[in-house]
Amino acid sequence: MSEMLRSLEIVVLKNSFGVCRFGPKALVPAWIDHGSFWSVSRTPEELSIVCEDDHMPSGIHAERGFACLKVVGPLDFSAVGVLAALTAPLAAAGISVFSISTFDTDYILVRRTDLPDAIDCLREASHIVQF
Repeated sequence: MSEMLRSLEIVVLKNSFGVCRFGPKALVPAWIDHGSFWSVSRTPEELSIVCEDDHMPSGIHAERGFACLKVVGPLDFSAVGVLAALTAPLAAAGISVFSISTFDTDYILVRRTDLPDAIDCLREASHIVQF
């Protein structure tokens, strides 16, 4: 791992987040356009949306109760192993993740119930975690 990736700065976002799934031809719903962080991905098989739990209507197919950890960026596209530097120690600790990448940085979602252990694990791996 390069020197740059030995210690990443991570910020835990406020609020609780969820991941919901719709059919591949579903329209992107207007209710996602709220909150400070949301992401939409479409594939031939599905439309997935990540947003704050309290912006999701009830009755949709969703997994809720995630904390979102943001890698402080922007990150250079030539950086190697950014996600591995985060996911490897979390995997070794038995913590499941859902990752999202943007042009500038990476986000890791963990179950809110796993957040204290995830923070301890990332700090033990020499990352800086703040709120």
